[in-house]
Amino acid sequence: MERRGFIKKMGLGSTALSLSGGLSLGAFAEDQRAPTFNMDFAPHFGMFRNSAPGGIEDELRFMADQGFRSLEDNGLLGRSVADQELMGKLLSDLNMRMGVFVIDGGDNWKVSLATGKQEFLDTFLATCRKSVEAAKRVNATWMTVVPGYFERNLPMGIQTANVIEALKRGAEILEPHGLTMVLEPLSDNPDLFLRHADQTFMICKAVDSPACKILYDVYHMQRNEGNIIATMEKTWDEIAYIQIGDNPGRKEPGTGEIHYGNVFKFIHEKGFNGILGMEHGNASPGKEGELALIEAYRKVDIS
Repeated sequence: MERRGFIKKMGLGSTALSLSGGLSLGAFAEDQRAPTFNMDFAPHFGMFRNSAPGGIEDELRFMADQGFRSLEDNGLLGRSVADQELMGKLLSDLNMRMGVFVIDGGDNWKVSLATGKQEFLDTFLATCRKSVEAAKRVNATWMTVVPGYFERNLPMGIQTANVIEALKRGAEILEPHGLTMVLEPLSDNPDLFLRHADQTFMICKAVDSPACKILYDVYHMQRNEGNIIATMEKTWDEIAYIQIGDNPGRKEPGTGEIHYGNVFKFIHEKGFNGILGMEHGNASPGKEGELALIEAYRKVDIS
């Protein structure tokens, strides 16, 4: 499933969701809250819509009550300023961190930085500037960047140079604010320019900025190249953010072939204290599926 389809299916792309539901139907009493997860797993809106049906404010409170310490919201830039500000306040009140949101280039990745076209560069840089303001409202640090499709009429080296130059320009905007764009190699289709961890590592080294690092999505990398732990070890110095999803199916850990117990053990032993985004669907529907998802994470959490 492509990222835009995933966002739409998970209910992340709509700005119509209210932050003022206030029902807190899924929230527990103070003395009934679940233990805090040791690893900083970050759910997204829509993941607990049945357990917390009062809107995204209710979902955030439910996440906190279940022991989650962070949130992802890919579609943050599509939300109103008022909603972003309310999200930021609630995250602060709940002592939760903001994970990634997407610096969206538009037109379903066809707006590609690999082309070297000025109009696409201008769109990307304008979105970086917009992202600085949004990040301040929710106290975010990381923003996902996908360079877009291959430009088949250009040699690979020229495309790579175009992407590096665009990312250097983006880093100039983000770095002064302590913000980091995290480049995500994807497996959604073979037309995407960025598909492998070593390729992303090389680009980050060339950009040479703390504002440009790797988002290592275990699901996508299992599909594209496998050998997860060894690949993470080789590229570790540039990894700033990690996302989760089992394969096949892109659901919670334990539903596919990836041994997440070993993956998380490796991440923990590396001293990683960043966010692990739960960018996947629920294996089973309804409240039962949501509770099963939480239990799946309890099983693989590292103490």
